Amino acid sequence: MGRYARVVVKLSGEAFAGAAGAGTDPACLAHLADEVASVHDRGVQTTVVVGGGNLFRGRLAGSWGIDRAEADDIGMLGTVMNALMLRGALTARGEPDVRVMTAVPMQSFAEPFIRLRADRHLRRGRIVLLAGGTGQPYVTADYAAVQRSLELSVDALLVAKRGVDGVYDSDPKTHPDAKRYARLTYREALERRVKVMDTAAFVLAEEQGLVMHVFDAARPGAMAAICEGRDIGTVVTAD
Repeated sequence: MGRYARVVVKLSGEAFAGAAGAGTDPACLAHLADEVASVHDRGVQTTVVVGGGNLFRGRLAGSWGIDRAEADDIGMLGTVMNALMLRGALTARGEPDVRVMTAVPMQSFAEPFIRLRADRHLRRGRIVLLAGGTGQPYVTADYAAVQRSLELSVDALLVAKRGVDGVYDSDPKTHPDAKRYARLTYREALERRVKVMDTAAFVLAEEQGLVMHVFDAARPGAMAAICEGRDIGTVVTAD
């Protein structure tokens, strides 16, 4: 038995795009499906909260001349598209029962998110993909990942980032001497203003004592290794 029995995996939209930064890269989609399947196949009850930044980012609404609330609605649709593609990739790999649940009702191809129903799916061994954030504008997928983690009483939140293998004291892309934290508390992260998730998500995670692992989405085997007990990337805790 591994360290965790139930987890939420937060996949950023950018993880679907890879180096391109936008759209969906088939190789990245295949890799993410393999990683999620490897966690589930080890007996871990697996939920995935999907971002949509590879398709549309609400915070860029101004450059498009679109109202922010409407732009966030478009972004939520992007998360649904990513979830459906991930379901297709998982099904193609032989995962027999993958459910997509959305915060905004889309009954033609997804179930509405109902906490007790999602919990039942997990207990029955199904992979649950959550899309649509919280269903509200001005709320990020980061916050949705923390909220769903708490609602489903998971053991840990696994935050898969694109192009960075943890939390650093400065941006490693512009500072070659940046140092990666092996462990960090939410309070330290907030005080040092490190950018991993949005502040509201961090505050909620700290208040509720949620354990978070931040790692590189492109690293093969990282998700399964974390569930089995290895500390890869950065571990963020309340104390």
